[in-house]
Amino acid sequence: MKYPRHALAALALAAAFPAAAQPAAPLKAEVIHWWTSGGESAAAKTLAEAYKAQGGIWVDTAVALGEQARSVAINRIAGGNPPTAAQFNTTQQFRDIVDQGLLNNVDDVAKRDGWDKFLPETVLQAIKVKGHYYAAPVNIHNMTWFWFSKAAFKKAGIAEEPKTFDELFAALDKLKAAGLVGLAHGGQPWQDGIVFTAVLAHYGGRDLYLKVFRDRDPKAIMGEEFKKVLLAYKRLQSYTDKGSPGRNWNDATAMLISGRGGVQIMGDWAKGEFALAKQEAGRDYGCAPGFGPKAPYIIQGDVMVFPKTDKPDQIKAQQLLASVITQPATQVAFSMKKGSIPIRTDVDVSKMDMCAQMGVAAMKDKSRQLGNGEIYITPDQNGALQDVLTSYWNRNIPVEKVQKDIVSALRS
Repeated sequence: MKYPRHALAALALAAAFPAAAQPAAPLKAEVIHWWTSGGESAAAKTLAEAYKAQGGIWVDTAVALGEQARSVAINRIAGGNPPTAAQFNTTQQFRDIVDQGLLNNVDDVAKRDGWDKFLPETVLQAIKVKGHYYAAPVNIHNMTWFWFSKAAFKKAGIAEEPKTFDELFAALDKLKAAGLVGLAHGGQPWQDGIVFTAVLAHYGGRDLYLKVFRDRDPKAIMGEEFKKVLLAYKRLQSYTDKGSPGRNWNDATAMLISGRGGVQIMGDWAKGEFALAKQEAGRDYGCAPGFGPKAPYIIQGDVMVFPKTDKPDQIKAQQLLASVITQPATQVAFSMKKGSIPIRTDVDVSKMDMCAQMGVAAMKDKSRQLGNGEIYITPDQNGALQDVLTSYWNRNIPVEKVQKDIVSALRS
């Protein structure tokens, strides 16, 4: 069979220059998370964009509420249909699935990028298990910030934001007298737990905090100082409104934004809601990570864990995601939307707001760093403690009984 001259030429060219290899398919990562409020969604988008910019495709699976999102992730993992990554907190929440061999480690990324050099010890203790890195830290949150509505304070005639717990109670009294909601609070167990943690750390002090959470010391829990903490915690409930039970945290923040509520005790993710509402720290709202220059800075945060898989493309997607999340540019972009501060100290935070600057300064003083309670206790112990605290918050229970119940909860 004879070929036309032009066909022969084409065949010769094809032989000399084989077809170029097809570009690799983008690395697709399905991510389960609970960033569903306005500010949180904006922050999650920065991660998706950063991942896309480095060759990945972010498949978003957002599930409202942390407990529900973690439950979905664990059920998917156990059922053999795992996502590429799933959000957890910087605590012992994912220790069980590490122990069960259900997560891939990201040792190669951690060692290559030098995580040990820039991560705080508290974060390392949470993500590094038996010498392996099982999670990529996303941010650092302080869960016990005090937020103040400038508009509400002005209406109540409060000239200065409180600098002590006594001043806080005085401000709450004035807000209540002015017909405003003193403490804008979402009556959900985890939010009750945040208020308790704030009172224990900033009213009870660092030493008592560690005796309760880290040491689970019955003598300290049954002591007079801890009783005072519980009474102060219960007193705060008297400044909430009838709509508090079941309220979402971001709806409580909206009360400060509108000037209907005066104070909220909540993590710095609340700042994302202020930002979304175009409000500025120092102009529209005030913030304090605690009272006094040595106030404990309670470290919480978010991490991504990587479910077990032997699929090469999924392993590559996990490693790329772990690297992208911890890069300096991603860290700053995410925290500016989320309200958190970066996990690393080698980033430029000059464009971040005054509250973030306070947080960064606090993190540089290691004597102020304190792990959140869930770093020291198991999820079961935390659940039992929350049950006791929520019952006490909502019902008239003698404080002595609450002390005994907390001793029992932390033994479980």
